[in-house]
Amino acid sequence: MNKQKEVRKIPLDVTGRIFDIQFFCVHDGPGIRTTVFLKGCPLRCLWCHNPEGISSQVHLSYSENKCIGCGACTAVCNVHAIVEGKHVVDHSRCSLRGLCLEVCPAGALSFVGRDVTVREVINDVLSDRKYYGPSGGGMTLSGGEPLMQPEFTLALAMAAKEEGINVAIETSGYAPFKVFESLIKHVDLFLFDIKETDPELHKVFTNVSMDLPMENLRKLYQTGASILLRCPIIPGLNDRDDHFEGIADLTKEMPNLLGVELLPYHRLAASKSTRMGLSVQEEYEPPKPGQKEEWYRLLKSHGAKVYDN
Repeated sequence: MNKQKEVRKIPLDVTGRIFDIQFFCVHDGPGIRTTVFLKGCPLRCLWCHNPEGISSQVHLSYSENKCIGCGACTAVCNVHAIVEGKHVVDHSRCSLRGLCLEVCPAGALSFVGRDVTVREVINDVLSDRKYYGPSGGGMTLSGGEPLMQPEFTLALAMAAKEEGINVAIETSGYAPFKVFESLIKHVDLFLFDIKETDPELHKVFTNVSMDLPMENLRKLYQTGASILLRCPIIPGLNDRDDHFEGIADLTKEMPNLLGVELLPYHRLAASKSTRMGLSVQEEYEPPKPGQKEEWYRLLKSHGAKVYDN
């Protein structure tokens, strides 16, 4: 009876905006996980690999490789035109009516971003429940920045915990600390992204100051929360010895952190941005074979506590 009353307290009808749900993920926390990607992010990282998560707005996406050039979309929407045999999309004119999606026989058109309820998301998360227990997995909330939708994120975490599902949140730390405080008892693991440890470079790389994320990291650590540092490493930008030393210093300052995990840069963003008509960011060289292992050796040489899942 008490459990039924508790379930009714969880706001399952709260609505949030996501851009993807990925199943059977093995790189977003321990075990096999279902990762929910929320839209909206306050950072503008130069290397962002999820550009579709930066804006909170819904975007029209056009996949040229799927288009068969039938012209069906041009008959119902002035966003599309066939110019010299080539399908041209004017994203700036899109009003998100969706008529072009309905008539496209090849599935070349889609919307990136949709509004869903907590109930809808949790039903999807529960579909993979049989994999979570044996692997130590669960649900991960990512983005974008999930803390930009605090009510939705909290409701998702509460609903998952009510079902006995492990909850992890990946965050840049750029949010009021009161948002963290509301989540602590409903979250098993915070995947805390450390973009850069040099204050000036952090501003250059992300367009925001590192003061708030670092302040939140230290406050969150003091609560006893389980925290794993996740550090994107981009060759030519932050693959510097002083940055690795700065990461190591954080693990020494906060010895009860689970440790640090490195996230090597990969080239995925440009194609996504092109499909959505967004400005295409500069691409960087991906790490060479064996480079990730060398980075870990460098971290350990500085005394870092490296996460070994």
